[in-house]
Amino acid sequence: MLSQTCISPLFYPPSAIGFLLLDTDRSHREFSQDNGKFSMMRRVAIFAGMAASALCINGTRRSMWAEEPGHSKSDGTVVIDHLSVPLSNLLSPEARTYMIHLLVDKPFDGGPSADHDIRGYRARQDEIMRWFLDPIETRYPVKIEERTIGGVFTQIVTPTDGIADKNSDRVLLNVHGGGFVSGARTASLIESIPIASIERIKVISIDYRMGPESKFPAASEDVAAVYWQVLKDYSPQHIGLYGCSAGGMLTGMSVAWFEKHNLPNPAAIGILCASLGRMFAGDSAHVVGPLMGMQAPPAPHPGVAPPSIEFPAYLGGADPNDPLVYPINSPDLLAKFPPTLFITSTRGFEYSSAVNSCNALNHAGAVAELHVWDGLPHAFWYDSDLPESREAYEVIARFFDRYLHQ
Repeated sequence: MLSQTCISPLFYPPSAIGFLLLDTDRSHREFSQDNGKFSMMRRVAIFAGMAASALCINGTRRSMWAEEPGHSKSDGTVVIDHLSVPLSNLLSPEARTYMIHLLVDKPFDGGPSADHDIRGYRARQDEIMRWFLDPIETRYPVKIEERTIGGVFTQIVTPTDGIADKNSDRVLLNVHGGGFVSGARTASLIESIPIASIERIKVISIDYRMGPESKFPAASEDVAAVYWQVLKDYSPQHIGLYGCSAGGMLTGMSVAWFEKHNLPNPAAIGILCASLGRMFAGDSAHVVGPLMGMQAPPAPHPGVAPPSIEFPAYLGGADPNDPLVYPINSPDLLAKFPPTLFITSTRGFEYSSAVNSCNALNHAGAVAELHVWDGLPHAFWYDSDLPESREAYEVIARFFDRYLHQ
C-alpha cells in the first residue's frame, strides 16, 4: 500500500462506462519506508522522468515510448502502441487471482444499461454486489436494523459483540456508491458492515434518493435530513461521514450542503474511491480503461467541448461550476472542510482526481490524507477476501478513531 498525508463501476461493466463517463477533461511520487508500508506524495518525478529519459541499448539511444515518429504529438499527447502492462508485482496472491478473474473472465460484464432499463440495471448491480456482500456478512457478524430517520430509510449496522465503550457516543454515517443510480441496501452494507465490526461502532447507512427518478440536490437533502436528526443525539465532534464512489462524491457534496445551510461539520469524512470534482479527469481517465481491459475514452475533437457534467441520470441539469456539485470549485469552501480521508488505487478511474482533490484540500489549509493501493481497480475494498481490502478497513477505522473526539 502507498499512503501519505498528501503534499504537493462501483464495478461497472463496459456498457455502463459510456453511461457514466461523459466528461473527459484534459504530482512526484516519493516513497519512504514507514513501518513496512510506503508513503506516497505527489506523482510526477518517477513516471515523467522515466517517460522523458532514453535508454541506451547496445549503444543505441531508444525512447521508452516508441521509435516511430509521431508518437509524441505537438500538443504533448503520447500515443502508446503495443505496450504490455503486467499485473503489479506488489499485489498479494489473493489480489493477483482477483485481477486475473476480472480481466480474463470479465464476471461483471453484461446486463442492461442504466440509461435504457434502470430496473434491470439495478437488479444486475445488486446481483454483483451480493458476490461481495455474502462473504462480508460471514466474516463480520453484525446486527442490522431498518429505521426511518428524518423521513429517509436507513439501515443501522452494529457489531454483534457490542459497541465499544469508547464509541458509545460516536456514530458513522455511510452513503453508498453505485453511480447515483444503484447500490441501495447492497453496496451500502458492503461499505458499512466491515467498519462497524472492526471499529465496534454504530454505522447508519442512508438510502438516499437516486437518479433517474430524482435529481440533484435530492441526495444532499436526504443526507442533511438524517444528519439533522442524528445531531439531536450526538455531538458533531462525534460524527463521521463516509462513502465510496458516488457515495464518496456525495460525502463532499453533503459537507458543502451543510455549510450552506448552517449545519456544523462532522468531525471527519471519508471520500473513498472518489473525489471532490469530476471523477474522470487527469491521466487515469485515459489509461485506466486499457489497464482494466477496456477501451480508452475517445480523444476530444478539436473545437468540440466535452460534456460538462458526469452521472447525468442524477446530476443532469446541475451546474458543474456549483461548489454544491463539485466542492473543488471553491477554495474558500475547501478551507472549511473537516479532516478528510481519501482512498484510491492506481487502476481506479478516479485515481488522478482523488490525488488532485487531496492536494486541493491541503492547499486550502484543510487536513487531508491519501492512501493508495497499487495495481487494484476502482472500489477494490469491496472484496473482503483481499488482504489489501482488510488493510483499507483498518485505515478507515483508525482514521475515524483518531478524529471522533471523546
